Amino acid sequence: MTTALDELRTLHRTGRLAAAYPDVAPLLTAVTDAADRTEEQTADELTRCGSLLTRLSPDDVLAHHPHTPVPTVAVTGHSATAQLTDPLTAELARHGLLGRLVTGDHGAYLRDLTDEHSELRSHRPELTICVLGPEAVLEQLVTPWSVDDAEQACARLLDQLRAVADAHTAHGTGALVLNTLPLPRAATHQIIDQRQRALLGAVWREFNARLLRLPGDHPALAVVDLDPLIAATGPATDARLALYTRSAFSAALFAALAREAVHVLRARRGMTKKCLVLDLDHTLWDGVLSEDGPDGITCGPTPRGEPYAALQRVVKQLAAQGVLLAVSSKNDPGPVRDVLAHHPEMTLRAEDFVSVQAGWDPKDTALRTIAGRLGIATDALVFADDNPAERALVRHRLPDTPVVPLGTEPAWHVTRLLADGWFDTPHVTDEDRGRAAQYRGADARARLRGATGSHEEYLRELGIVVSIAPPRPHELPRLSQLSLRTNQFNLTGERLPPEQLCTGGRRPLTVRVSDRYGDSGLVGAIFTRRAPDGLTIDNMLLSCRVLARDIEHGCLAAVLAHARDLGLPAVRARYRATRGNGRASGFYPSLGFVPDTPGDSAETLFRHDLKDIPAPPGHLSVRADFEGDADES
Repeated sequence: MTTALDELRTLHRTGRLAAAYPDVAPLLTAVTDAADRTEEQTADELTRCGSLLTRLSPDDVLAHHPHTPVPTVAVTGHSATAQLTDPLTAELARHGLLGRLVTGDHGAYLRDLTDEHSELRSHRPELTICVLGPEAVLEQLVTPWSVDDAEQACARLLDQLRAVADAHTAHGTGALVLNTLPLPRAATHQIIDQRQRALLGAVWREFNARLLRLPGDHPALAVVDLDPLIAATGPATDARLALYTRSAFSAALFAALAREAVHVLRARRGMTKKCLVLDLDHTLWDGVLSEDGPDGITCGPTPRGEPYAALQRVVKQLAAQGVLLAVSSKNDPGPVRDVLAHHPEMTLRAEDFVSVQAGWDPKDTALRTIAGRLGIATDALVFADDNPAERALVRHRLPDTPVVPLGTEPAWHVTRLLADGWFDTPHVTDEDRGRAAQYRGADARARLRGATGSHEEYLRELGIVVSIAPPRPHELPRLSQLSLRTNQFNLTGERLPPEQLCTGGRRPLTVRVSDRYGDSGLVGAIFTRRAPDGLTIDNMLLSCRVLARDIEHGCLAAVLAHARDLGLPAVRARYRATRGNGRASGFYPSLGFVPDTPGDSAETLFRHDLKDIPAPPGHLSVRADFEGDADES
C-alpha cells in the first residue's frame, strides 16, 4: 500500500512537491486518521514527512500558490533544538500552513528574546518557541551541589524567564511558547538523603508552578506543561541524544511539543473549531441501536460500557466550555430520540445537542445540514466516528472538516478525541459558555421567521436592541476572540490578540445584541481612531450569528451621528478583501461612503462627509454610549 510518505517522496523526487502543496495537508490527514496505529507510530511517520517537507522553499510554494498562509516561526532555546524542526514542519503542514522557520543561535535564547534588536526578533515571528530542558537549571550547579543550590538556580532562571516575558510583551510579535522543565531521575537520585530528594522534587515543581502562572500577566505567553505529554509519550529524554547532541528531549517529546505549539498558533489565528459532530453506534454507546435495540446498547458503569461513559463525560465537559454538540447517525430518528430522552445510562441528553441528524443520508450531507442550521462553515465542524468508511467519505467530500479517528478499541476514544486540541482557545469567555443556548434561540427565531409573512415583519417582531459602548476590561478577551473567529463580516480580516486591541491609538467599541428570545451577548466590535481631520474606522466585525438583521447598518449610522455631533469633518473607513468577506464589499457604499483610495492599494479607503447621515433601520433600538459614562446600574 502506498503511504503518505511514499507519495511525498514521489512528489519531491519528480520536482512537483511545491506545485502540489495543497495536497500535502490531506496526505498528512491520512497519516493521523489511522485509528488503530499507536500515537508513537503516527508521530514517527509525521516526523519523517516533516523531514522531507523541510526541503521545500516557501518561496517556491508561493510561486505556485500565492495565497498559502505562511507564518514565520522562530525557534530558540537553552539546548539544541534541531530535532523540533521536522515535527514542527509537519504539524504546520497538517493545518494548511507553510512555515517559514528561523532559528536562534545555540544557547543564546536570553539574548534572542530580551534584545529588542536581536536577529531572531528582526523576522517578526508570529510564533516563537523557546525550548527549555532540565539543563537550564542543572548547568548552573557546581559539583557537589545541594538542594539549596538547586532552589537558588531555579529562582535565577525564573527571574530570567520573567524578564523574557516582559521583553516579549514590550517588543515581541505574536505568541511566545515556553515549556515546563522535566525533572530527570539522573538528577534526583544523585541525592541519597531521601528527605532531601523529596525536597528537590518539591522545589522543582514549585518552579514549574510559578512558570505556568506567568501567562496570567503576559497574554502573548503560553506555557506548555510537559508532564501530561511525558505521561503519554514516555521518557522525557534520551541519554545518548542528551550527551552527544545536547538535545533536551526525546524525539517523541519533541513531536508532542511541536503539536502543542501549533495548537497555540492555530488558536491565535482563529482556527478554533466550534462544533463537535458525533456518531452514536460504537461511539457514544456500545452496540448498534437498529440491531440491538435500546436494551442492547450500553454506556454505563460496566467493563463494556465504561469507555463510552468516559467519552460522554469528556464531551459534556467540552460542551460546558462552549463547544457545540451535534449528532450524525445512521439510525431512524425515533429510536435515537427515545435513547437520548430515556436511556438510563446516558450522560448526554437531547438538550445537550444543538442538532441531531439521524437518518440514512450520506454523512457529509448531515454535516452540511448541521453547519447550515448553525450558520457556520463546514470547516468549523469536527467529525468523530468509529467507522473508517464514514471518515473516509467525509475526508473526501469535506476536506476542510477535521476527522477524529475513533478505532475499534473504545478505551482510546477519549485520547483520540483530545489529541488535536481542535477546540483550544486562548481564553474561554462568558459568550462561549452560553453559546448552546444562543443557538437554541436561533431555532426559535427560525420558527418565528416561518410564521411571519415578510422578512421586514419578522425583524419587527424580534424587538432587537443593539448596545454600543467601550469595552470593560473583562470583555477584551471576547473582543480578541471575535477578531480571530469572524470571517464573513470582518471588514479587513485583521486578527488582534488582547494585548494589541487598544494599541496605536485604536479605540474599540463593543456591540451587544438582544431580542425577544434572549441575549446574544457581545457579538461585534468597531475599531476607531480619532484625528483632527475626522474619525477613522479601522475595522468592523460581527458574528455570523446575528447577520441578516441590519445590525451593522444600525451601528454605523450611530457612529456617523456621533462623529457629526462631535463636529468632526468626516469619517473614513477601511475595507480589505479576504477569502471570506466578499459579501460585505458594498457595505460602506450602501451607507453613503465614497471611495477615497490613492493609487491601487490592496485595501479600499472610504470617506463619508457627514452631510447626509442614514437613519438606523426602524426595527432596531440602538443604545449608544460612546464615551462609556452611562450608569451601568
